[in-house]
Amino acid sequence: MMHSGDASKLLKLISNQKRLLILCLLHEKEMSVSELNDTLTQLSQSALSQHLAQLRQANLVQVRRDAQTIYYSLTKSKAVQIIHLLHELYCQDSCS
Repeated sequence: MMHSGDASKLLKLISNQKRLLILCLLHEKEMSVSELNDTLTQLSQSALSQHLAQLRQANLVQVRRDAQTIYYSLTKSKAVQIIHLLHELYCQDSCS
């Protein structure tokens, strides 16, 4: 399989429970950093920022700035199809 390395990197990235939860939340709607921070009370702001940076580097999330507020949403990448499937299987009622 030519892209097995890419698949392995993606699965390693989303195997982190906190990053997967962030992706699950963003699957439902675009959210600002402060909304994510308020929802993910178990994460410090610096930890949240580090996770978001990793997701940005992997092209799983995109950023939109509105004045001082930064919003995150899922990209349209092929990898996001996996997030949609995981959300459908495990997060239909709520992500937790």
